[in-house]
Amino acid sequence: MSTSLPWEALGLSEDEAERLGGDAATRVRIFRLIIVLAQELRTLMDQRLRPDGLTTQQAALITVVDAIGVPSLSQAAAALGTSHQNARQIADALERKGMLRIGPDEKDARVRRLQTTNQSHEYWRQRSWSDQQLVLEWFQCLTDEEARTLFDLMLRVEAHVRTGFTTDQADEEGSEPVAGS
Repeated sequence: MSTSLPWEALGLSEDEAERLGGDAATRVRIFRLIIVLAQELRTLMDQRLRPDGLTTQQAALITVVDAIGVPSLSQAAAALGTSHQNARQIADALERKGMLRIGPDEKDARVRRLQTTNQSHEYWRQRSWSDQQLVLEWFQCLTDEEARTLFDLMLRVEAHVRTGFTTDQADEEGSEPVAGS
């Protein structure tokens, strides 16, 4: 895997940290660490999915579609925190692989709805257990309580960022906030 970065490489210069103050410097370092860790985990999962011709982004879209039900393309893009165009490219690739159907909404033909296929359900049923075991290995350094706390804290940050982003975006555009965009 990759060479482990020293903590200082993720942090701030002494001057920056001092100017920000201890708590603020820690929060900036947390952000940087999350970005690095997310990329590292995505790379590991991409390597695992590559033999089957899939990517982590494609797996994430399938997860979102299964969790929501039959979302619109816009809803799926918002849930992934990506652009409509990027979500469409991912959905098109999954449709070509037979793992997703893209179809018109019953009430508005301009809206595209996403639905996973039986082929997708079967594929993930066959591999889900081994993928879950790998994820457990990645997080085995945490106690049960630490894992629960980390999960709760990450949920809180995600909700705050999503709410703050939609409010800031609406302020900039002079419109009402759009949930999940």
